[in-house]
Amino acid sequence: MTEFFASGPSIDLVLLLIGLEAIVLMVLWRMGRCPLPPLSTLLILAPGTCLLLAARAALSGASWVWVSSLFLVALFIHLVDLRQRWQERSRQNPAKG
Repeated sequence: MTEFFASGPSIDLVLLLIGLEAIVLMVLWRMGRCPLPPLSTLLILAPGTCLLLAARAALSGASWVWVSSLFLVALFIHLVDLRQRWQERSRQNPAKG
């Protein structure tokens, strides 16, 4: 079990589950049962996915350039998500903007 968690397959499993989660949430949105539109769903899931990909790259011995690039992509997407949420809140409640 230690080998499983110290190598890439454990991260691959979590990435697969995140992909399934995204698909389920988008299907539920199309059915009107999830309030999050697909773009919001992707913005929520993408930073964590990038962090997992960075961990996977580090475990597989990838160059530090790849690992740090994935960290930067995760940060950028996270900041885009925060900006979008902030703007949505400002539109919903202009008095507290």
